[in-house]
Amino acid sequence: MTGFNFHMHTNFSDGGKPAENYVLEAIRQGMTDLGFTDHAPMPFKNTFSIQQGQYTSYCLEINRLKKLYAGSLNIFLGLEIDFIPGMMENFSALICEGQLDYSIGSVHLVGTGNEENLWFTDGPKRETYDEGLNDFFDGNIRKAVKAFYHQTNQMIMSQPFDVIGHFDKVKMHNQNRYFTEDEKWYVDLVFETIDLIRQKNLIVEVNTRGIYKKRSDSFFPSAFILKRLNELKIPLIISSDAHKPEEIQLLFDEAVESVSEAGYHEIMRFTKNGWVGVNLIM
Repeated sequence: MTGFNFHMHTNFSDGGKPAENYVLEAIRQGMTDLGFTDHAPMPFKNTFSIQQGQYTSYCLEINRLKKLYAGSLNIFLGLEIDFIPGMMENFSALICEGQLDYSIGSVHLVGTGNEENLWFTDGPKRETYDEGLNDFFDGNIRKAVKAFYHQTNQMIMSQPFDVIGHFDKVKMHNQNRYFTEDEKWYVDLVFETIDLIRQKNLIVEVNTRGIYKKRSDSFFPSAFILKRLNELKIPLIISSDAHKPEEIQLLFDEAVESVSEAGYHEIMRFTKNGWVGVNLIM
């Protein structure tokens, strides 16, 4: 285990418990650092993001916990911000308003303009993925996946954030039904995004949630991507994308092993002085 996790969700968004429950569990597990990253408010009704009018309350609560547990755990205020063209295009405003320590940029919803035109690539139901593929892309998986990575690339090039979240998560509900990850068209899309990640000096997260929720056979990102990231010296964090306190370090040992097999010798840790590299200990 690494002793730190910088991607978690509380009941301010789609997590299962109040933030303090995660803090207490982290202390019980002997962790050193915890970063909260609830889903940023969105301009339409939903069940998974911080609700309109609650963003200030979220920030105040995490800052309260920072002070309360300062002697036991380093706590940081973050946010996972979705990029949706025409709807969610101002990361700077959220970062400034919340005075965030860091932010994660992610794509969960593919489309533009309004909530009726969004393909939800995440969530527990494979059927939702399939329905969106048919409704918005006429069942054309190449067109759909290309749209996912194009939107991801737009986010990378236009928005300020520190960490890119689960950037190959479009594979999750695919499960080799529509494409395999060794197909050239897919690899080309992934490598194009990786090149932009390097240009913008972003950190990539190795996200364990897909495996422990039994929705994926591999981490986000996959092993071949990790090797490419290492070749380009792109830094990593390991996260569990926890939605419950008991998930805060799930499969971290396995993730460390996977990262090491890809050639990495260190991962990133957030501190009061910003991001720093720390040695991987097997």
